Amino acid sequence: MSALQWRDWSCTVRVVLGDGRPGTAGTAEHLVRSLMDDVARSVDRFTSTSDVSRVNAAAGRLIPVRPLTLDLVELALRAARDTDGACDPTVGRHVEAAGYDVDIAALRTDIRAVPLARERPRSADWRAVRIDQRLGLVGVPAGLGLDLGATAKAWTADEAAARLERELGVPALVGLGGDVAVAGDAEWPVLVSEREGGPGEVVTLHRGGLATSSTLVRRWRTVEGERHHVIDPRTGRPSAGAVRTASVLAESCLAANVLSTAALVWGSDARERLRTQAARLVDADGRVVRTGAWPSARPEGGAVA
Repeated sequence: MSALQWRDWSCTVRVVLGDGRPGTAGTAEHLVRSLMDDVARSVDRFTSTSDVSRVNAAAGRLIPVRPLTLDLVELALRAARDTDGACDPTVGRHVEAAGYDVDIAALRTDIRAVPLARERPRSADWRAVRIDQRLGLVGVPAGLGLDLGATAKAWTADEAAARLERELGVPALVGLGGDVAVAGDAEWPVLVSEREGGPGEVVTLHRGGLATSSTLVRRWRTVEGERHHVIDPRTGRPSAGAVRTASVLAESCLAANVLSTAALVWGSDARERLRTQAARLVDADGRVVRTGAWPSARPEGGAVA
């Protein structure tokens, strides 16, 4: 095994290769960093030149975007459709209204005077997004903004693992914070926890991906109390349901993260909605409920999700 780790996108990036050959780690890091930079040019809300930022700034009009951005927006809209709107990419303005308008590292050092001083955005509505594939255009109505955080990072983990396995010819695991994807023929022990470095349980990942979404990690202070980044599209405010953390195993990290994000919005309905899906739900009091074919826990020690 060869492994490497660094910080980017305000999370820990982990890459593990199922081989012991020297020289592959540098190639793997370059591949993953290049892909992450490419995705950031499409979706980074904190960079004014990214496609998502330009679409949001031009709300009410269709503007030209990169082919990758078109694909990522369509994936986000599919996620909204598949979750009955729980995982909605048009909550960008609502995230900003809650105070999340700078990188989380900077946000945690300040107390935000929100949302009292801000006009409330219009209701989230993923069906209102307009895409012209032929001309390469994307637009959102005035008062709405895109935030592809629930899908783009997980897609990146899937794509990075697939590219590593294809180009290096070895099994690969890529973890971007709580989003973990694997490719190739191998078994991977993965630590599932609510917080990085916190207690949890280890499960074995054979294929696809595992994602953990939580209201406990990306938090900041406002004059009205603490806020977090998971917006309930029905209210336009941070979710306040019965589930504080959800971990899901699925055929891809993208599919897993769509469901883990939706579970926080579904709240008390999450257990029933995920009854046939391998999932681990933690309620507001810290009680754990497992659904579907969630694997038996192993002693701790593995990549973190």
